[in-house]
Amino acid sequence: MAGLIAAVGPLRLGIIPERTPFEALARAIAHQQLHGVAAQRILARFIALEPGAAFPSPERVLAMPDARLRGAGFSYAKVAALKDLARQCLSGLVPDGSALADLSDAEIIERLTMVRGIGRWTVEMLLIFQLRRPDVLPVDDFGVRNGFRLAYRLRGMPTPGGLAKFGERWGPHRSAAAWYLWRAVELARDGTLPRCARAPRVALRAPSPARRQTRRKK
Repeated sequence: MAGLIAAVGPLRLGIIPERTPFEALARAIAHQQLHGVAAQRILARFIALEPGAAFPSPERVLAMPDARLRGAGFSYAKVAALKDLARQCLSGLVPDGSALADLSDAEIIERLTMVRGIGRWTVEMLLIFQLRRPDVLPVDDFGVRNGFRLAYRLRGMPTPGGLAKFGERWGPHRSAAAWYLWRAVELARDGTLPRCARAPRVALRAPSPARRQTRRKK
C-alpha cells in the first residue's frame, strides 16, 4: 500500500455539498445501475417537478403520483424505493443529519438498509463521501476488490471476506485505503501501477469451471 500511496499522492476525497440524508439517499437511488450522466438527467427532471425547491421533500415525494415520478425517468422499482425512503424519513427510521452523525457506522448501516432499495454498498458510499467516516472498507465494491487484485498482483479476485480480513491492518483508515484501491485501477489502466511490497495471503474467488477446464487442457 505504501508504494500505491506514493504513486497516487495525497488523499483527495473532494468537496461534497451538504445534503440531508433524504437527498443523499434519493440521489444514490437515482444512480443505481445507471451511467452517471443518465442519472444526473433523471435527477434534474425530478428536481424540476418542484419549482423553487432546492430538492423535493419527503412529504412532496409521497404526494406525487407514481406516473409523475416515472415521467422523470425513474423505474417502477426506483419509484417504490423513493417513496419508501420518504416514508422512513418521516417515521424517523432514517434520522435527520444531526441525529445520523451521532450513530456509529454499524448502526447507520443497520437502519438505512431497512429502506427498500438501499443496500449496504449504498450506505457505505454515504458513510465515506457524505459523512466522511474514516474507517469504512466497502469489500463488496468491484472497484475496491479489483484495485486490490491489481495492486498486489493476485491471480484471482479476493473474496469480500478475505479482503475484509486483510483490511483490518488498515484500520482506522480503511476509507482512505478504499480510495487508493480505486485509484489503483486507474493507474493500471495507464500502465503506471507500482507493485505493492508483499503479496498478501487472502481468500480468492475460485476460477469458474470453464476456466479450470481450460487450464487443464493447457
